[in-house]
Amino acid sequence: MARPRGAKARAAAVVEILRELYPDVKCALDHSNAYELLAATILSAQTTDERVNMVTPTLFAKYPTPADLAAADPAEVETIVQSTGFFRSKTKSLIGMAQGVVANFGGDVPDALDDLVTLPGVGRKTGNVVRSVWFREPGLPVDTHVTRLTARLRLTNETDPVKIELDLGGIVAPEEWGDLSLRLIEHGRRVCDARRPRCSECALAGVCPSAGRVAGAV
Repeated sequence: MARPRGAKARAAAVVEILRELYPDVKCALDHSNAYELLAATILSAQTTDERVNMVTPTLFAKYPTPADLAAADPAEVETIVQSTGFFRSKTKSLIGMAQGVVANFGGDVPDALDDLVTLPGVGRKTGNVVRSVWFREPGLPVDTHVTRLTARLRLTNETDPVKIELDLGGIVAPEEWGDLSLRLIEHGRRVCDARRPRCSECALAGVCPSAGRVAGAV
């Protein structure tokens, strides 16, 4: 196929190709409600989803609701989440988030991004994860994988996550945002590696301006 010209045309092709490649993509963080997803996403900073999934069963068994976590002893939470790294700041964010949910939203995690980002430890990426994954509302989480792939695909010239979110959101339909983010993350993990992208086996190579041109590419 002819390589699409312009970011919007390229984005449309990327959406279609990744949809075929990863039709059943889902969030890798184990959760059963919005509260659990929000807490798990806070914990996922600077660690792996696998590591988070190892500690959240204990966390949620001890603190099954925001009200329970809001009243938690920080030292006990720190012990549970210690292996995820930055455990003191994460504990502060978790308890602060829970207290905010209880005090300001009646114990229910809100679905509006403007409300989510008022909670301690919750930025736009985390808020967009909860919006798109749990509430199935338009939300475009931008993590390191999304940042890397959108740059290589030249879907944006921005490096700031918020600006990337706004750029990408302007050329992709809102109903595609959440799944596109998940698919970019999956593709980044499997194929478009940070140090050694496997361009020779990449389904996006035909539309990617960087295919074969990244240092270390194979």
